[in-house]
Amino acid sequence: MGQVLVLNASYEPLNITSWKRAVVMMLKGKAESLEKDTVVVHKNLLVPTVIRLRQYVCIPFKEIPLTRRNVLQRDLHTCQYCGYKGEQLSVDHVRPRSRGGQHTWDNVVTACIRCNVYKGSRTPMEADMAIACRPRRPVSSLYFEASRQIRNGQRQEWQKYVIGA
Repeated sequence: MGQVLVLNASYEPLNITSWKRAVVMMLKGKAESLEKDTVVVHKNLLVPTVIRLRQYVCIPFKEIPLTRRNVLQRDLHTCQYCGYKGEQLSVDHVRPRSRGGQHTWDNVVTACIRCNVYKGSRTPMEADMAIACRPRRPVSSLYFEASRQIRNGQRQEWQKYVIGA
């Protein structure tokens, strides 16, 4: 028994909550279970792993801050040039700041120290380096946590509800 993915009435991921809170929402009629665990809570009630709210909830958009930690998490702690995974990672500007590049989500990637130094103040094309994934702004902080649990094999049933995970 663990965490439960909460979907809006429109099936978009809203939150991750505890199984106890999810069961209470189901018993009050505020949510329905879409995916279930094999653990029985009470009589015929199985612990949910994904629930959907019956009423649509309007949530204001909250932008994710551009931080080193968030860039590393978005890129799965992997160098976007050579695929290195480890501790020696930094943030690289695809179009260098010295050449007019901005410090934005679509211009920064995770790079190992070796690749970052080799690329220097050149563009990846000039340095003859390919980027594994085109940098983009993450959808939400919920996406980070949900995709981490999916990758770790903890919640494979969330895969169909979290786009891009």
